[in-house]
Amino acid sequence: MSDLRTAFTDALKLAMKAGDSARVSTLRMILARVKDADIAARPRGIERVPDEEVLAALRGMVKSRRDSIVLYEQGNRPELVAKEQAEIAVIEGFLPRQMDEAATMAALDAAMAATSATGPKDMGRVMAALKASHGAALDLGLANRLLRARLTA
Repeated sequence: MSDLRTAFTDALKLAMKAGDSARVSTLRMILARVKDADIAARPRGIERVPDEEVLAALRGMVKSRRDSIVLYEQGNRPELVAKEQAEIAVIEGFLPRQMDEAATMAALDAAMAATSATGPKDMGRVMAALKASHGAALDLGLANRLLRARLTA
């Protein structure tokens, strides 16, 4: 069992003992998502997806909840907004800290220097270098936006 999976089940046990039904529900949702990913990977010959894929699934869960929050705010549903925000807090507790804009810019500069990037056609190489060196801590959306602005300027 990977460290993340152990962390999920340990957190679930603690939440159950504490009687925190909202946290229990969110952790069960996370474990179900991980199990779904494992099942989907079996035809590729993978018994358990690696932690990187689990983290990507968690980021997707956060993104979908943020999208839902916008809709719930438009629909004047504060109770649903609060529920989604609570779920985001639980999920983000398992995600590594994302780099801020300044750290991302520094990483971009280093990756651009390492790959000798000069224009938009080099974006793929720079993004690959960024992923390899910073992995889960990198906010890919922010990095992509900053890099595009940098290379097209």
